[in-house]
Amino acid sequence: MDVRLPETDLVIFDCDGVLVDSEELSCRCLSDALGQAGVAMSTERALELFLGRSSAAVIEYCQQAGRPLPATFLTDLALKVRETFSAQLKPIAGVAAVLDELQLPHCVASSSDLARVKYSLELTGLAAYFGPRLYTSQMVARGKPAPDLFLHAAARMAVAPRRTLVIEDSVSGVTAAKAAGMKVWGFTGGAHYRAQDGSGLLRNAGADRIFAAMTDFWTEG
Repeated sequence: MDVRLPETDLVIFDCDGVLVDSEELSCRCLSDALGQAGVAMSTERALELFLGRSSAAVIEYCQQAGRPLPATFLTDLALKVRETFSAQLKPIAGVAAVLDELQLPHCVASSSDLARVKYSLELTGLAAYFGPRLYTSQMVARGKPAPDLFLHAAARMAVAPRRTLVIEDSVSGVTAAKAAGMKVWGFTGGAHYRAQDGSGLLRNAGADRIFAAMTDFWTEG
């Protein structure tokens, strides 16, 4: 038990924008890949529409817009993301120190595919903190903002939702955690929030607490 996190038996971390500073990078890649597929979309619009969402949401959006994507789209996007990450991806500042101190069971629940999550954590030196405790939208019927992924992660970790704390950076992730009956803290320290008020977005989505730096993780507020 960690006395600094009362009534909590499990901490679930989102990956992109919480553990690794990847949201802006990945949405830039998405914007480029969509452009190559004939769908014009700025990085800012991609962040607005797909922050915290799975690739399935992108496919669905384009289908509904009457612009179905080519069969090679996800493969092309994955290659672009991997190339960009290998050159530019960094861990969120201070997150390793939080994980070093955390005494509770913890895991990852991400909208990204499993291969990308593993690569991101290995590249940034965070993989050892989680081992095989990685859960992704591929494992459930519905991705965020549905609660399925967080409920799946808690079930696999054998912890009740009401005893679970989620750390999220997106509206869809906060919405999913609240729908799962979990506590959720909104994190706004990623590069994608430099140009907008992430705290207002996450608070309106239902976050129980907002913090902007991992150095404040253990600070009450």
